[in-house]
Amino acid sequence: MAFDPATLTFDANGLIPVIAQDHASGDVLMFAWMNAAAVARTLATGQVTYWSRSRAAFWIKGETSGHTQALVEMRIDCDRDCLLVRVNQTGPACHTNRLSCFYTAIRDGAEVVLTDPL
Repeated sequence: MAFDPATLTFDANGLIPVIAQDHASGDVLMFAWMNAAAVARTLATGQVTYWSRSRAAFWIKGETSGHTQALVEMRIDCDRDCLLVRVNQTGPACHTNRLSCFYTAIRDGAEVVLTDPL
């Protein structure tokens, strides 16, 4: 069965949420958005391409930092309204220079920073 991006459920702004996961470790790296064209570009090039809401432009992960995400697999959730991209991450995924954007935990009502920048 061929994949048709039109079968995905995009929000009113034409966007779908995307979770990036490190293929080797299973760590959740980051959350971002794609539009239909970013989905198509990611699948065509193998380089994960997001849609930047603030810049209203495509954002190829690592284009300026060198911290790229090579697509291993794209998965669709059961409601077809969220994507999971399993990636080979080069360098940190977070703009804070941490491996993951999810570096803060809430423990016993307090925020705890789990990792320092690289």
